Amino acid sequence: MGQVLDTIMARADEIRANAEANEAGGKLTDAAAKVLRESGVMRMLAPKQYGGTESHPREFAETVMATAALDGATGWLTGIVGVHPWELALADPKVQEEVWGEDNDTWTASPYAPMGIATPTDGGYILNGRWSFSSGTDHCQWLFIGAMVGNPDGTPIMPPKVIHVLVPRPDYEIVDGSWEVVGLKGTGSKDVTVKGAYIPEYRTIDAAKVGDGTLVKEQGRTETLYKYPYWAIFPLGITSAVIGIAEGAMACHVAAQKNRVAVTGTKIKEDPYVLYAISDAAADIAASRAALLETTDRFFDAVDAGKEVSFEDRARGRRTQVAAARRAVRAVDDIFDRSGGGALHLHTPLQRFWRDAHAGLVHAVHVPGSIYHATALLELGGDPQGMMRNTI
Repeated sequence: MGQVLDTIMARADEIRANAEANEAGGKLTDAAAKVLRESGVMRMLAPKQYGGTESHPREFAETVMATAALDGATGWLTGIVGVHPWELALADPKVQEEVWGEDNDTWTASPYAPMGIATPTDGGYILNGRWSFSSGTDHCQWLFIGAMVGNPDGTPIMPPKVIHVLVPRPDYEIVDGSWEVVGLKGTGSKDVTVKGAYIPEYRTIDAAKVGDGTLVKEQGRTETLYKYPYWAIFPLGITSAVIGIAEGAMACHVAAQKNRVAVTGTKIKEDPYVLYAISDAAADIAASRAALLETTDRFFDAVDAGKEVSFEDRARGRRTQVAAARRAVRAVDDIFDRSGGGALHLHTPLQRFWRDAHAGLVHAVHVPGSIYHATALLELGGDPQGMMRNTI
């Protein structure tokens, strides 16, 4: 195991112990956030010049999985907030210094969805908008958010142009009460608003250049980590969290079944149907993990050898990633169905893992439609265009 993962496992009991309080408070407790800060997990994808370890994406994914298996909300923030340093490493050195210069463990929230409008002005933009799903935002000091470049009247320019914007904490408001949900409640993924903030040009990134790999070349970064495809690294933390949550659900289920006796008086260890469900679900979760990590290793090895990861390979990688998450959550459903009525009690962790797994599956990176469509079209010799290329 890597050093960060070793630290996470050494403090596993603390992470588990904070799970109920995370959910009750609708955000990670200060104690839970402190464990993550002290583990160094949020610096795994950060550049070495700012205290990062520039870890292999596989090591990052394995650490996210292990954390999520202890508590879904903590693992989710590890995957979401933990991936932002990767893109910040591609930003203008001036904004890197602003974020990390005084404290290299400064956290950055998101989301990247272009829910706001950035209107050009002298030297930068005026930003307005409201964004949903800013995971972990109470523990972050900056936002990394998406915006449409706009006309003076507030409408997006055509053709659309999306930029990623870095916003410091004084320039945005967190909307309390905007995260009342059934799953992943402990992530505190609240709405944020920005009203008329001035954003200098150097705090913006052309989203298209991040996605197609142009930016890393312009910035002159040569590390393999930062040449890794954006649409492979960004979904990695999210899907790793979902698979880790599934592993946590499986551990809870197995622990509960060891001494359980059904209402018929049959020991669960003697029920062939429950035994089958356990093995079938365990195999599916293991297959999801293996598939995601195999793609991660293969892409990294290709980039490290100086090769480009083709659109076709990226599309298949996204298909694998989406399918891995969906397969893992189906497996959680299968074991939850066989867990008995006791699993419904709110004091049991299994029901929280079950809810968190489904909440994680609805993230945009797990929507199969355009990904499956594009990949199938490629297999048939077609050339996907438009929305089918947007997140690949």
